[in-house]
Amino acid sequence: MRVVLDTNVLIAAFITQGVCSDLLEHCLRHHTLIVSEFILAEFRRHLVRKFKYSPGEVNEALELLMLKVKMAVPAELENPVCRDPDDDFILGTALAGSAACIVTGDKDLLSLKKYKEIDIISPAQFGEYEARRQR
Repeated sequence: MRVVLDTNVLIAAFITQGVCSDLLEHCLRHHTLIVSEFILAEFRRHLVRKFKYSPGEVNEALELLMLKVKMAVPAELENPVCRDPDDDFILGTALAGSAACIVTGDKDLLSLKKYKEIDIISPAQFGEYEARRQR
């Protein structure tokens, strides 16, 4: 299954142990993780500015991530969908990467529940979602 992890999920996976780190590891082993330059740039920016990681530490994290992901150029949406224009880049990444789902903690994205054929779920919902899709 092709999966987009929103930037907030990727950041949580790298800075804490728990649901998001387990989810990232699982997706890297069993699914195709789709990212875009937008997601990677946002990941880099927040880790350095907000969480005070050094650029070297962030580059190491990105190098590890890049070994296992597929890049997509976000599709341009016909009309804005989300209140936050950055969220439209996440939708565009999922669309361009033919993702089955977006995993996010973003309340605005989660409120959509679905965009076109792409399901939008929280990290806690992923296990049940994955099990349903495998039936």
